[in-house]
Amino acid sequence: MTAPEVAPPWALLAELTHRCPLHCAYCSNPVELVKRDAELSTEDWARVMREAAALGVVSTHLSGGEPLRRADLEQIVAATAGAGIHSQMVTSGVGLDERRLGRLVDAGLNCVQLSVQHADLRANDEIAGARVFAAKERAAALVRKTGIVLGLNVVLHRQNLDAIDDIIALGIAWGCSRIELANAQYQGWALLNRAALLPSREQLARAEDAVGRWRERLAGSVELIWVLPDYFTGVPKPCMGGWGALSLTVAPDGTVLPCPGAYVITELDFPNVRNASLAEIWRRSPAFAAYRGDAWMPDPCRSCPRRAEDFGGCRCQARALTGDAARTDPACTLSPDHHLIEARTAPSSGGPGREPAASPAPVVPRILRS
Repeated sequence: MTAPEVAPPWALLAELTHRCPLHCAYCSNPVELVKRDAELSTEDWARVMREAAALGVVSTHLSGGEPLRRADLEQIVAATAGAGIHSQMVTSGVGLDERRLGRLVDAGLNCVQLSVQHADLRANDEIAGARVFAAKERAAALVRKTGIVLGLNVVLHRQNLDAIDDIIALGIAWGCSRIELANAQYQGWALLNRAALLPSREQLARAEDAVGRWRERLAGSVELIWVLPDYFTGVPKPCMGGWGALSLTVAPDGTVLPCPGAYVITELDFPNVRNASLAEIWRRSPAFAAYRGDAWMPDPCRSCPRRAEDFGGCRCQARALTGDAARTDPACTLSPDHHLIEARTAPSSGGPGREPAASPAPVVPRILRS
């Protein structure tokens, strides 16, 4: 088993800022958030986009936090478009008025992915930790008016899974062409709040059945993406198509990661765009090479026929749950650490397969402390 030749990445997650008007407990940002004074400058981001395009990147998510908190977002969008990269802004919608959206579209923005927490105003605002539902509704109408692509992003968990029919209906009513229903992945703040967020198996089964019915009803007119949590499948999720294989993440302070959860692997020295080019980082960084291919794998991954499909699972999840990023992902039923998942499948409802408790564990709201 040998390390593969390094092919170019095609996608970039640009985390422009960790500032955000929402306080969602399921956020996958690191618990230690990057402060404003450590963020990359406009010129830095413009250079990152040029280097990304030269490296082979064709698509970028402009994310955060809330990217609209960057006063220079229009310049960053223009630099992205100027580099020939397709751009999608992932936003809460808070702060998006007609004038600003017009400037972003004129700068070359291709798509808006609007986050929503629930179909009900009060429930949405309770999960978000702020009164934002009305702003989201206005933002959806404004984006639809421009004619650019509008998608809906929904992170699913104990508090909103039972509303999945209403959430899908909301996305359709708002004119979304794509609705991503992603069950929470337990990284960052979501891991911190796992006890309050983990659903029951019954909740997941009902929601999956609902998605199936909607897919038949919509007959492909609206794309529904359903992402199951690997805690419940027994099969680890592929690690971003393989560690350092398809995509890279640039954090607000310029740290470059193979995936947005890799900050938890503190044993690796992740490079920064302030000190090296993206091409040098992608091709030569020891951190990016650490888990490429399969030479690093222990058993049972090393002898598993699925190793070319799931790549040993999530390195960040392995590190967060076992303390060792090279361990087999505990989400896998073959992992010697699978008990760490089994014991937590429904921690506050009396065990796996039970309905959620009426009073789940308290949540820690996502807050960027100055």
